[in-house]
Amino acid sequence: MNKIKIRTATKNDMPIILTLIREIAEYEKLSHEVVATKEKVRETLFGNIKYAEVIIAEYDNKPVGQALFFHNYSTFLAQPGIYLEDLFVRPKFRGKGIGKELLKSLVKIAKERNCGRIEWTVLDWNKPAIDFYKSLGSKPMDEWITYRLISDNFDKLLNKNE
Repeated sequence: MNKIKIRTATKNDMPIILTLIREIAEYEKLSHEVVATKEKVRETLFGNIKYAEVIIAEYDNKPVGQALFFHNYSTFLAQPGIYLEDLFVRPKFRGKGIGKELLKSLVKIAKERNCGRIEWTVLDWNKPAIDFYKSLGSKPMDEWITYRLISDNFDKLLNKNE
């Protein structure tokens, strides 16, 4: 019997989604950056406009991980893609194939939606994740540098006179 089940998250999963977001932040040593609340998660994942989607991994009918993702677009391919924001499996459940099943489910979604690729970032110190992703056939995009403009600087840019 397969102990792993992957399913689409519902509004009822909002508390576990938020808990897993906090757990991944703790794992990544970024807990201080988490400002997500139940209300914000509910509004952005299950409100009128759904900005992202979540699939939940269960092991023995208990939620143990998730993949949170949203669509992007490749101009070069002229196709949608999927950006994987978070892939997380609770530490004591790692090594059981749960992360692989989450990614396989995401690949199925990408194929159903005619996506040209799935992309994500990984912290450079996270060797277990890097090794895991490489073992699945993914490759690092070393020539690309990720930039971020945070909302605190939006007005600064909008008000900048040239």
